[in-house]
Amino acid sequence: MAKIEPELIRRWLDGWTVARSLPEAEPVEPAGDGLRSKCDQPGREVEVFALCADERPESLARLAAGVAVARQTTWLTVPTLRPGTVEAVLAAAGLELLRRSEWFMTTDLTEHPRHAPGAPYEREVRTEGPVTSVSLRGPTGEVAARGAVAVVGADAIADRIETDAAHRRRGLGRAVMSTLAETAVSQGARTGLLIASEEGRRLYSSLGWHHEADVLIARGPVASSTR
Repeated sequence: MAKIEPELIRRWLDGWTVARSLPEAEPVEPAGDGLRSKCDQPGREVEVFALCADERPESLARLAAGVAVARQTTWLTVPTLRPGTVEAVLAAAGLELLRRSEWFMTTDLTEHPRHAPGAPYEREVRTEGPVTSVSLRGPTGEVAARGAVAVVGADAIADRIETDAAHRRRGLGRAVMSTLAETAVSQGARTGLLIASEEGRRLYSSLGWHHEADVLIARGPVASSTR
């Protein structure tokens, strides 16, 4: 795609906050350059999401400047097709670059591949409201892999997909994603959205997910994050 649409970012964020039981994100005023979410995690009290970093670079500069003087440790997450330009803006604002290799990805869930976990793993599925959690348990009951999905309208936002190191390379990640996709479709979802780590994007690409934008994450203010 020629650009990352702000509405796509909003849709992902709507589902991400639901998946993590966080308050609805609020606009960053006065220009509405991004959205702010209260995370209340140590070292990540607040997270700001840039909506139009590529089309309006000045909006990213404003967000970065605000994060640089924030009272709480704040992450700035930037979906972009111009990572080099974004990295320069973040550096100029004095922010600490945390991650430069995540991907914003989407897929048509109705065409998602199906994979079942092999023996001896058993699947556990729990749905509470719009959020479904999937766990694959090993022979002694240990959680070998897990993940969650939040369904908001026709969108399903996958989150916290993990496979324990002792159980990797056994297709468990594929089985978790398959179950999440199947469950989301049964609840009316059609489009899958997620932000993938460097490790996870290989899995998602193999399942037909598409790269829409790079995602850079920075933190500020630097002085408070390093005390």
